[in-house]
Parts: sequence; C-alpha cells; structure tokens
Amino acid sequence: MSLRPLAAALVAGAILTGCQTEEISVDSAADERGAQLFAERCSGCHTLSAASSQGSKPEGQVSGGERTNGPNFDTRKVAADDVLFAIRNGGFSGAIMPANVVVGDDAEAVADFLEKYSGREQETGDSSNDFGSGAVGN
Repeated sequence: MSLRPLAAALVAGAILTGCQTEEISVDSAADERGAQLFAERCSGCHTLSAASSQGSKPEGQVSGGERTNGPNFDTRKVAADDVLFAIRNGGFSGAIMPANVVVGDDAEAVADFLEKYSGREQETGDSSNDFGSGAVGN
C-alpha cells in the first residue's frame, strides 16, 4: 500500500483546518506571498500571527503534542536555511510534517517570510504561548 494517498490526505486536512479568514499583517507584497503560502500550507499545524494562523493546538495547551501540533512561530525564531531544510525533509525529528509541502520559489517565499516574522513575541518577552523551542518542524 502506498503512503502517498495518506500523505495527500494529511496535507489536505491540514490545509482545510488551517484556512483563516483574518487579515494577514505584513510589510510588503513579497511578504504577503510568503504569508499567504504559509496560511495555505502550514497553518493547519503552525501558529504565526503575521499569517493569521493559529495552528491546531487547543488554546492554553503549552506542553506536549508538538508531534502533531507544530511549533508556534510567534515565539520561535527561525532562520530561512533551517526552514528550507525542514520543508525539504519533513521537519527535523521525523514527525508527521510532510516533506516538500511547498517547493521552489514558493518554499523560498515561505522561508524568507518566516525568517522575517517568526519569534516576534520572543523578542518582546511574551512567551505565554510558546509551544516549543529550537528548529523548525516537529
């Protein structure tokens, strides 16, 4: 049995559950493209206010479950190279993040966007919703 249909179903489910109707808050058109791709492809598991993304972790849950609820990028600062590694390899710890959820220029746009907007709550000292620390992915 092939895992491709299962992986496609997981990605589709993440996309459907992650769709947000709130306004994306970014500085430029390039950032908006990265934010939109993040909202479409990553927000089912990852939180990032700049993309109006709340991930899938229930509000108030701050420990455990990160293998199915990706890191909160409001509190976790990441570098573009680390984001690209995680995208290509399905995260860092072999969890359920699908590899190559975005590719090519789209992956670059998401990586640049995350590098610029991730970790903003960490910079202000508000870590009340920190779902983990370290690298991108699970």
